[in-house]
Amino acid sequence: MNTLTRRFALAALTATLAIAALPTAHAKERVLNIYSARHYQTDEALYSNFTKQTGIKVNRLDGRAEELLERIRNEGANSPADVLITVDAANLSVADAWGIFQPVQSKVLESRIPANLRTPTWFAFSTRARVIIHNRKLVKAADVATYESLSNPKLKGMICVRSGMHPYNLSLVASLVAHNGEAATEQWARGVVANLAMPPRGGDTDHIKSVASGECGVAIANTYYLARMLNSEKVEERNLMKRLGIVLPNQSSQGVHINVSGAGVVKTSKNREAAVQFLEYLASDQAQRYFAEGNNEWPAVSSVKVENEGLEDIGDFKADSLPLEKLSQHLVAAQKLLDRAGWR
Repeated sequence: MNTLTRRFALAALTATLAIAALPTAHAKERVLNIYSARHYQTDEALYSNFTKQTGIKVNRLDGRAEELLERIRNEGANSPADVLITVDAANLSVADAWGIFQPVQSKVLESRIPANLRTPTWFAFSTRARVIIHNRKLVKAADVATYESLSNPKLKGMICVRSGMHPYNLSLVASLVAHNGEAATEQWARGVVANLAMPPRGGDTDHIKSVASGECGVAIANTYYLARMLNSEKVEERNLMKRLGIVLPNQSSQGVHINVSGAGVVKTSKNREAAVQFLEYLASDQAQRYFAEGNNEWPAVSSVKVENEGLEDIGDFKADSLPLEKLSQHLVAAQKLLDRAGWR
């Protein structure tokens, strides 16, 4: 069992879902059972608006991605799940590899979701950019213009990062393997580990605060965390952001790595028609604007116009167009090289 698979299995075995079973539907009631690893209160409008538009009742079971994947696999043909929605291509790819999703053919989804943001079995509905942040007084923007620059010895003792097992890092490193090759990416990972200010720990918000305080000079962060703080009603959080520089890396090469939130129809769904209808709803202008304005994510549908000052402050950029399906092919290699590099 490789480390990537073991991470999901162990987490599922040791964690207990403190959630009641989904309620039983009445005979003629149209229902949709959604297993969700998106933990945002603002998503409530997504589900309630879908019900208002379609009359389909949504039963939702929340949990961590690895717990939900293991649960669906253990439930087998008896699983009540119709849709799995979660963040990050790594989680979605593991679900696909485990045979949890079924193929979906939809003219609506094919016309709305760009080809690089969908696979035959799952679709991205929102995106976040994985950018580099730096303390303006400690590190120059020119010194962290690319992901590759993070291995430069001049940054020794400067970098804060998440665990190498975290899906955000797995997806980023898999994209670097796709662009630069496994050997070069492993050498880069070893350089990043040598530059760490502390052992990998914490999340993006922790790292934003650590960089602002000078505890670290550099970190990698998802833009939705940054936009949330730029839009914050708390003056101290907006002031904190003034100490940071935001670098949109690799603009002269592949572009900024894109992290996604997506969903697919569970293979054993008993409500397939409603499940596909829900995915198509997530691609609608209304839902797409909600991802951006409600949770500081960019819409997957590029034609949708949104108003979000935090996202506007981050600015326009060239995004990596690497197909998610191709990124998925390098996830296991990414995990192995991170282990070898000591990024744990």
